Amino acid sequence: MNKTGITTLLLLICTNMYAQKTSRARLDSVFAVMYNQKQFNGSVLVAEKGKVLLAKGYGFRDTLSRYQTNKNTIYELGSCSKQFTAAAIVLLHRQGLLQYDDAIDTYIPELKQWHDVKIYDLIRHTSGLPEYIGDMAKKWDHKKIANNKDLIVFYALRKDTLSFKPGSMHRYNNTNYALLASVIERISGKTYADYLGDNIFRPLKMKSTFVYNRRLNPKRIKNYATRYVWKRQSFDKITSENPDYGDSVVYYLDGIVGNAKVNSTILDLYKWENALKSNNFFSRAELEMMTEVTKTSKGKNIPYGFGLELSGGKNKLSYGHTGSWDGYASFIYHSVSKDRTIITLQNFKMGAYPFETVNQILDNRKIEIEYPKKITLPDAQIAKYAGTYITKDDGEEQQITYLAGHLVHNTNRIKWDMRFFPIAENEFQGIRQGGADGVLRFTQLPNQEIKLEMLEYGKVIGTAFRKNNN
Repeated sequence: MNKTGITTLLLLICTNMYAQKTSRARLDSVFAVMYNQKQFNGSVLVAEKGKVLLAKGYGFRDTLSRYQTNKNTIYELGSCSKQFTAAAIVLLHRQGLLQYDDAIDTYIPELKQWHDVKIYDLIRHTSGLPEYIGDMAKKWDHKKIANNKDLIVFYALRKDTLSFKPGSMHRYNNTNYALLASVIERISGKTYADYLGDNIFRPLKMKSTFVYNRRLNPKRIKNYATRYVWKRQSFDKITSENPDYGDSVVYYLDGIVGNAKVNSTILDLYKWENALKSNNFFSRAELEMMTEVTKTSKGKNIPYGFGLELSGGKNKLSYGHTGSWDGYASFIYHSVSKDRTIITLQNFKMGAYPFETVNQILDNRKIEIEYPKKITLPDAQIAKYAGTYITKDDGEEQQITYLAGHLVHNTNRIKWDMRFFPIAENEFQGIRQGGADGVLRFTQLPNQEIKLEMLEYGKVIGTAFRKNNN
């Protein structure tokens, strides 16, 4: 290489390093703002073309000890666990131990009433099975922790009919993946946890990834994130089963695996993403099958692969998943065409992930604020909007209260306990699970009424009115 070529190469390297440093600073700023606005608490990894641009923790993994999160902090993945369950099914298929069109009662004969359901239907959510989370909430002893064997006995006794013909519809359902975990156990002779550990986590050197039922079999785990929700009418963080929140489902369903219960870190999940795209763990043909958008028998697209949500079509394929369970919120995304990975793991139920903003930064596009910044208003300016607002078409009461510089929204029908912070003198942005957009907008009318408009993604979805208290 001549001198001119070397100079050009050095300039290119310096330019790329500067661009990466700039992107890292901008990404860091976004997550710092979200943490300060109570919208993010956890760890994030952003990578592109094999380069990790950001791998960092924000906030605390334990509010009592005040230990901070970092890139090695371990979190429950919730539904992001499903991709590992599906991956285990692929491995069993590779060994010739099952076929995707096998009937479910081939491996779980207790459920012979569902003979028409195939393994493939469980994977793609086209089974028509009932949702166990709702059914066991009504008909299970809430003082007893259920496991997968209990789940099978539960439905074997009930003999529920299917809600639609298998393959004719796509309907996301946690029962599908819980039963897949039982299939894995019965074929392999190992527990679900051991099979994943022996065949996926250890081979990929995912040393901080494992299946964990924290109530059924509690352990002391280093750098483990405690999961949190907000105490009702407070910004104090508590655990889900605390009486001041009262979510017993996370206790009595703690023993069921397959649809959830894998725990991991952002760094281990990045190893997993690299394994998927490299074709070293799964063949190219296997990955293409796992990420293929198929169709129902009625010809409708199924935007779901093997434990992976799919979007973008064949030429702009992206895959990943979201998860939410027991105070944890997870998000895993990979764009094939851009070779871009975004992973966020949080120990806070209401955590958001600034997906659009991250992509705008990496694409060097104009930043359109996904999560507006909180502004400072006097307490009285915020509290003046508190009161009961009546929806005139159906008489529903929208109850707005003041809480520590925020407004809290409930109704007389549902206790949403949804918090909003000021982004303008009369507009308040919602802190909502997954970052779903929501705004409260107040308008003083000439007749002294105050009008409340509830917006989602800029569209008014509800209007209510309050008489002036004066």
